Amino acid sequence: MQRRDKQSCGDLYIEPTANQFCFFSLYSLMTTCMNSNTPPLHTDIKAHGWWHWLPTAWHPFIYLARLDRPIGWWLLLLPGWWSISLGAPSLGIMLRMMVLFLIGAIVTRAAGCIINDMWDRRLDQLIARTSTRPLAAGTISMSQAAWFLLALGLIGLFVLIQLPRLAIYVGLAATPLVVLYPLAKRVTWFPQFVLGLTFSWGILLGWAAVAETLPPSSIIFIYVGSVLWVFGYDTIYAIQDMEDDRTVGIKSSALAFNNRIKLGTGAAYAIAVSLIATGLFMLEHDGFTPVIIGWVGLAGMAINLGMQIYKIRIDNAELALNLFKSNRNAGLFLFAGLTLDRLFTG
Repeated sequence: MQRRDKQSCGDLYIEPTANQFCFFSLYSLMTTCMNSNTPPLHTDIKAHGWWHWLPTAWHPFIYLARLDRPIGWWLLLLPGWWSISLGAPSLGIMLRMMVLFLIGAIVTRAAGCIINDMWDRRLDQLIARTSTRPLAAGTISMSQAAWFLLALGLIGLFVLIQLPRLAIYVGLAATPLVVLYPLAKRVTWFPQFVLGLTFSWGILLGWAAVAETLPPSSIIFIYVGSVLWVFGYDTIYAIQDMEDDRTVGIKSSALAFNNRIKLGTGAAYAIAVSLIATGLFMLEHDGFTPVIIGWVGLAGMAINLGMQIYKIRIDNAELALNLFKSNRNAGLFLFAGLTLDRLFTG
C-alpha cells in the first residue's frame, strides 16, 4: 500500500511505501533540509542526538516512545515529586519513591505515546509535524508497536507493585485516562483538560505512595491546580498544529481560543497558581507541616508562567515549542522549594 503524501524540502521529496520506508530516508530528508537554504520541515523528530550511538534498528522505537524528547516525562514526573516532598514521612522514603516515580514516569509516558500514535497514525500522516512519526510513516508496524507497548507495560507494572496496595489501586485508576486521551481531541475542543487530569495524576499517586492514605483536601487543591497548569502548557503546545488541525478536523483549546489564546492560557495559569497556593495554605489545616521555602518556589513558577503569557504568539510554532518546554523549569521551581522545606525540617 503506497502513501500518497510526500515529505518535501525544497525540490527534494521522498515517496515511500509502507514496507519500503526506512529510517535512512527520513534521516536523509531531515539533514538535507537543515543543510539547505529552504525552511526545514517542521517535525518533532530530531536528526541528531545521543541515540545515534545506539544500533540504527533501535532508532524508530526511541522515536515512537519519545525517549529522544525528555520534556514529556519531566512534566509527568514533577507533580508526583511535589506530593512526595509534601507527604513522605522520612527522607529515605522520599528518595526511594522519587527514584521509582522517575522510572515510572519515563515508562508510562513512553507507553502513553505509543497508545496515542496507534490511535492517531492516520491523522498524523496529515499533520506536517507528526507525519514522520514511526507509525504514521510506516517505519514500525502496528504489531511491533503492540509488542513494545506490552514490554513497557510490564516494566511499569513492576514499578507499580513496589508501591503500597492503596497506591497500586490509585495508579491503576488512571488507566482509562491514558487510553481515552487520544479520543478526546475528536469529540471536544478541550482535550487538554483530559491530558491535565492524566499528567497530574502523579500528585494523587505520590501522596498515596508515601502517606498510604487517600489525599486530603489540600492535596486535591494542588491536583486541580496542576490540571489547569497542564491545560495551559498543552494549549501552547497545540499552537504548532493549529492550521493542520483546523484542516483535518482535530479539536484543541488553541483553536478554541484562537486570537484570545493569551487570555485563555493566562486565565488557566492564574487559576492554577491560585489553587496550588490554596492547597499549600491548607496543609497546616490538614495537620501537616506548613511550607516556607515552598512559597518561594511557587513564586518562581508563577513568574515563569507569566513570562510565557507575555511572549506567546499563535503564528510562531518554534516559539510555542520553546515556551512549552520551559514548563519543566516552572515545575522544578516549585519542586525545589518543597524539597528544601523537607530538607530543613526533616
